[in-house]
Amino acid sequence: MQELSEQIHSLCQKAKEASRKLAEVPSKTIDQALMAIGEELLLQKKQVLAANEQDVDCAKNAGLSEAMIDRLYLGEKRFGALLKALEEIVYLPSPLGEVIEQWKRPNGLLIKKIRVPIGLIGIIYESRPNVTVDSSALCLKSGNAVILRGGKEAFNTNRVLVDSIRAGLKKAKVVEDAVVLIPTTDRQTIPILCSQKGLIDLLIPRGGKGLIETVVDHAKVPVIKHYQGICHVYVHSKASFEKALRIVLNAKCQRPAVCNAMETLLIDEEIAPDFLPLVVEELQKRGVEVRGDARCLNIVGNRITPAVEEDWATEYLDLILSVKIVKNLDEAIAHIHKYGSNHSDAIVTEESGAAEAFLHRVDSAAVYWNASTRFTDGFEFGFGAEIGISTDKIHSRGPMGLKELTTYKYIVYGNGQVRS
Repeated sequence: MQELSEQIHSLCQKAKEASRKLAEVPSKTIDQALMAIGEELLLQKKQVLAANEQDVDCAKNAGLSEAMIDRLYLGEKRFGALLKALEEIVYLPSPLGEVIEQWKRPNGLLIKKIRVPIGLIGIIYESRPNVTVDSSALCLKSGNAVILRGGKEAFNTNRVLVDSIRAGLKKAKVVEDAVVLIPTTDRQTIPILCSQKGLIDLLIPRGGKGLIETVVDHAKVPVIKHYQGICHVYVHSKASFEKALRIVLNAKCQRPAVCNAMETLLIDEEIAPDFLPLVVEELQKRGVEVRGDARCLNIVGNRITPAVEEDWATEYLDLILSVKIVKNLDEAIAHIHKYGSNHSDAIVTEESGAAEAFLHRVDSAAVYWNASTRFTDGFEFGFGAEIGISTDKIHSRGPMGLKELTTYKYIVYGNGQVRS
């Protein structure tokens, strides 16, 4: 334990020093480094995919669910998307040095509030190897060093990815220790990372409830939580059935193992007798296990499984969906506030008044009208990629892009002023 603690402390010290050097690197040089990283990743494509195939095989042998394996799998298409996201980040404007606001005081002092890097950011995450590249690129572009602790499921993939990233940094003559991977999946690394006060400026955990709670319980540094996504779609009494079906099927089935996938469907009682049988049929065609409340069972009978209290507060990350019939908009919102995770929730309706009430009253990071919750994503929001989706309210909320990875400081210009 002592040896592991010393090893991680040493890695954090190197990364912290790298963050200070990185803060002085011109944005043009950072962009060149990101392009060099893209070139290295392309050169190492076979090695990356081979390592990922090894990780996927291990996951299958360990009995991981298909949905969890989907989170882990990279493949040709997703590797291409990873490179595309990296390229988009290159062409995004740097947030650093941006003057957020400025003003002049009566005594002649000129005060400017400008964006600056946070420093050293620790990312603790599970399964998804694209997080390795997205997080590294976003941190570099925003002037931050990053120390990565990925999950054991993607360990081989992450090693090859980080080797390629560091090779790109070296080629561009940018300090390599700006991106560091913890070289072990020992669980003790998490509380050790959480204790690096004075070195790590911000921790961002991405993963399941257990991981988040472990980080929060041990943290001695600031944390922004990227918590579970218990996302809802409410089909209002004035919904278009065509839109509702399309949105529901996308929100649940397009990629069920991600945090912005729908976990609970709420249906207005006025339309439930007509809409519920339609949506159940389409969901079951796609292999979804539907769990419904007593009112749902009265309509479709034993075609679905009875839901229990626990279902309303469960993030399945799988082809499982809980369905509840609600009396009206107020009951739908009350259910979301009781069981939701403040992530992403949607209403489907053609009535603007109901939509506006939902959008303003539901206290979630992203709220939708006639669109799928699957759009809560840094790439889809135009951020190039994302460091994660924050369910916190302070500093950052929702998809975190470049600006969310900065803080600010005040620069004050004077001409000999002193305070009386």
